[in-house]
Amino acid sequence: MNTYYKFCPNVFLAKCDAMHEKGDVIEVTTKYGKENESIVFNLIFERDGFYYYSIVRTDGFNVQEWAKRKAERRLDWATSADKKSGEYVEKSNKDRDFLSLGEPIKVGHHSERRHRKAIEDAWNNMGKSIEFDEKAREHERIAQYWESKANTINLSIPESVDYYEHKLEVAKEYHEGLKSGKYPREHSYSLTYAKKAVNEAQKNFELAKKLWL
Repeated sequence: MNTYYKFCPNVFLAKCDAMHEKGDVIEVTTKYGKENESIVFNLIFERDGFYYYSIVRTDGFNVQEWAKRKAERRLDWATSADKKSGEYVEKSNKDRDFLSLGEPIKVGHHSERRHRKAIEDAWNNMGKSIEFDEKAREHERIAQYWESKANTINLSIPESVDYYEHKLEVAKEYHEGLKSGKYPREHSYSLTYAKKAVNEAQKNFELAKKLWL
């Protein structure tokens, strides 16, 4: 059976008990027992009789699609919460005509109980409306976050090769520009930070090539 193995942040390999060729289609089982049909890319390493391959799912599901679905789910929840908020507003206005008269509660009168209940219901329903409105805004906020992640490129997808190659070129150009004076050094560590960015981009580019080329 092929299972998932976390290789580095955002990247899961297929841990296989048999060798495969690039382009083979295999089933990879999650820890919950769900099988995902996946395409084999590269053998990353061998250990204790197992082979660890980089893979992508045949259905195209990846980190970007996952973020989109998270955003869509949150927007659905926001819509539902908005609807409930509106329903509670309507309920809070059920006795509006009576309460708008501003009459004081007539203690001991047969209307006292109804009057008190109308005020209590209006208060509780308006509180529920506010509660669901706040939930809707929170769901929308989180949905916006996941929408911003929907175009994220990281090492989990083959497109990361071109992405990190470009990042490396930009980082190198900026580092060289700092050394030559083309770009001003904003502080004493500017060159150090720029070199660190080059090293990080280089590491990611090499890893992306290992995974996907």
